[in-house]
Amino acid sequence: MDDLEQELHRSDSSDDESPTREKEPKLPLVKSIFVETSKENGLHKSTKICSEKIREAMLHHRWQEAAEYMACYMQILQDPSKDKVPRIREYVWRIATEILHHHPNSKMEDYNTIYEQMKNFGVRNYLMISLEHSFYLLLNGQIEDAKRQLSVAESWRYGKESAAQYNTAKLIQAYRGLLDYILWCNRKHSDTDNSDASSIQDISSYFRQASVNLKQILKQPGIWDTFILSYVDMLEFYEDHEEALKVLKDYAYDNTFPPNPNAHVYLYQYLKRHDTPEKKLINVLKGLQVLVPSHELMLEYSSLLLLSGQSADLQSALDVILGMLDFRCWSCSLDVWKCLQSIIQKLQCQNDWKETVSLKMASRADWWPALHFTSFHAQKDFEENPELMEVKMLLVTILSPDKMLNYTKVCSREHKRRRRT
Repeated sequence: MDDLEQELHRSDSSDDESPTREKEPKLPLVKSIFVETSKENGLHKSTKICSEKIREAMLHHRWQEAAEYMACYMQILQDPSKDKVPRIREYVWRIATEILHHHPNSKMEDYNTIYEQMKNFGVRNYLMISLEHSFYLLLNGQIEDAKRQLSVAESWRYGKESAAQYNTAKLIQAYRGLLDYILWCNRKHSDTDNSDASSIQDISSYFRQASVNLKQILKQPGIWDTFILSYVDMLEFYEDHEEALKVLKDYAYDNTFPPNPNAHVYLYQYLKRHDTPEKKLINVLKGLQVLVPSHELMLEYSSLLLLSGQSADLQSALDVILGMLDFRCWSCSLDVWKCLQSIIQKLQCQNDWKETVSLKMASRADWWPALHFTSFHAQKDFEENPELMEVKMLLVTILSPDKMLNYTKVCSREHKRRRRT
C-alpha cells in the first residue's frame, strides 16, 4: 500500500517539475493538489484529487467510496504523457484489483472487466495480467476459463521478445501444463467406473497436453516443486517409472538448478514407495543432510545407518543425530534422544567408543551443555517429559564426562523430593 501511495504521488507530481529549473521542495500532498502549474490541465487536476481520495478511502477501508473514485480515476489512462503511462497502468491495475478484493459486493464479472480492460490498455504487463487473471478464475473453480486465458497469453507476441517476456512466457506455459494436470486428475477420478474408449482417450489427451508443458520445465533452472510433482504423479500412474526417476534425479542433482532440499525429499519418497534397497535410500539422504542437517528425515537417515551394522555407518549415524540436536527445534524430541541412546549403546561394543564420542563432542563441549543440560532443562523435562529426562540422564555423563552439570543434580533432587511426598 505504501509503495502504491508513493507511486501515485510521484506520478501525479512529475508534470509539475521543469527540467530547466531547480526542483522546489515538495509540498504535502494535501496542499499540492491546489497548486496549479503551467503544464497542469483539467485531467491532471481531477485525477490528482481522485488519487488522494482513493488513498484516503483505502486507508480507512471505505471500499465503496474507493470504487466510486476509482471509476473517475480510470481516465488517467487517457493521459497523453507517454513517459509515465506504463507506470500508471500498472498501479491502476493493482489498486483496482485491491479494491475489488475487499469490496463486499464485487462480482466475477467486475474482475473480468478490469483484467480485460487493463490488458487492452497496453502491452507491458499483458502476460502478468493474464497470469493473475487465470489465478483468480482458478480460485473460483473456473479451470477451463483459466486455461483459456493462459492459452491466449502463451501465443501472444509483441515486438522484440525481451528476457523478461521470455521468462514470463515460460511461466505461463508451465501453469498451463499444471491446469491440464488438474483437469487430468478430475477426469481420472470422475471416470473411475467408466472405461469406455472415449473416456480413456480424453484422459490420455489431458496427459499428453500436460506432460508436454511440464517436461519443458526441467530445461529452465529454477524451483519447480509443484510442477515436478504433478508430472511425476502422471508418470507414476502410467507406470513409466524410468522416466519418473530420471526427472526426479535431474531435478535433485543437476548443477544448473539452485540447491533445493525438497528435490532430494521427493526423490527419496519416490524410491521408498517402490521398495528401493536401503543403500540407495541412504545415498539420497546423505545429499539432503548436506543441505539441511536439521531436516526431520535425518532421524530416518540415522535409523537406516544404524541398521547397516557397519562401523563407518555407525559413526555417520552419530554425526547425523548429533547434527540434529545442534538445533534447538529437536532438543525436546524423545525419538531423537532415544536414537542417540541406541547409537551410543552399539558404539559401546567397540573398544574405542570413548575416543569416538569424545572426538565428535570436542567442538561442542563449550556450548552443548548450555543447549541441553542446564538446571532449567532438568526442571522442564522432569515436569513435562519424565521419559526424556531418564534418557538424557543416562547420556549426560557420556557426552560431557568432564563437566559437573546441574542437569543431573536437579533431576536427582526432584526424584528424592517426589519419593518423600
